[in-house]
Amino acid sequence: MVDIEQIFIPNNEVKLEAELFQSITNMENPVVLICHPHPQYGGNMFNNVVSGVFNALIKNNIPCLRFNFRGVGRSTGTHSDGTGELSDVKACIDFLINVRSFQKMILCGYSYGAAVGCSAVNHSEKIIGYISISYPWGFMGLKYKEMSQSSKPKLFIQGNRDMTAKFQLFDDNFKYYLDPKKSKIIDGADHFYIGYEEQIVNGVLEFLRNF
Repeated sequence: MVDIEQIFIPNNEVKLEAELFQSITNMENPVVLICHPHPQYGGNMFNNVVSGVFNALIKNNIPCLRFNFRGVGRSTGTHSDGTGELSDVKACIDFLINVRSFQKMILCGYSYGAAVGCSAVNHSEKIIGYISISYPWGFMGLKYKEMSQSSKPKLFIQGNRDMTAKFQLFDDNFKYYLDPKKSKIIDGADHFYIGYEEQIVNGVLEFLRNF
């Protein structure tokens, strides 16, 4: 039976609802921190893409944490258009490093969670790369794109029928990022990836095998 901890992570006055998978045998692996899509459009840590990645990581004995941004689910606080949410990501990073003693970490975000989560890539030297699923460059603006720039390994996953994180913006934005970087285009997938979760999971697991 898999032991998933139900926890709350403090971020000043905010408490973040989270689930953590950690075992004695997987502490040498990078922990994967998963960030969910936009809270004001129904995004939460039980989203199909987030759940698909989280469950696949557990199946492969890879430590992982998913959480709800402030104001979502049982997390306290209120939505703050990205600023507070970025501090939520950093609070989770600090928790995993300082409280749970992880020495290596990969960030993984979907849509809004990609923009906000990947923007924390330079928060710690123990973050060794990130995975972006449908990064909404057109929606989130230049600030998050600049903050997510890094020479650490990066994987960008995108559906070629995505009209929210528009696929036609992908190539120009992908070129902006420093190497090393990889892309995985999922043929036929729109922004919600219904029925394409396994292809996302395969891309994530393949990327993680390099660490």
